[in-house]
Amino acid sequence: MVGVLIDSCGWISLVEAGVNLDLAILEVVGEADIWITKGVKGELEMISSNKRGLLLEILFSKSKEIDSEGSGHPDDELFRLSVQNSWPVITVDKELKRRLIGSGSSYIEVTSGKRLRLVET
Repeated sequence: MVGVLIDSCGWISLVEAGVNLDLAILEVVGEADIWITKGVKGELEMISSNKRGLLLEILFSKSKEIDSEGSGHPDDELFRLSVQNSWPVITVDKELKRRLIGSGSSYIEVTSGKRLRLVET
């Protein structure tokens, strides 16, 4: 079973597009474990204090929290874990996508039509 990491902006994108996480992930990579870092969880909790409707209870119930070695920016944690485990990251962050592709890693993005697309190198 593959793992999939979720970035804060990736989750917000999924929610705003009305994407069903379970069905979309199954369609793109098959059965997967959903992983969230402490840094991403903290970012989302902070954002949710100003922005309603992020459905964090759904994300937190469907994902497993992963401890990243060291601390730092959540994007650095996601990058490191993606490279280390060969897990794609759900993100819309252009800089993170550039870094992932440059390292030979992959990412998943939200496309029009409430679908996800896996981008691999």
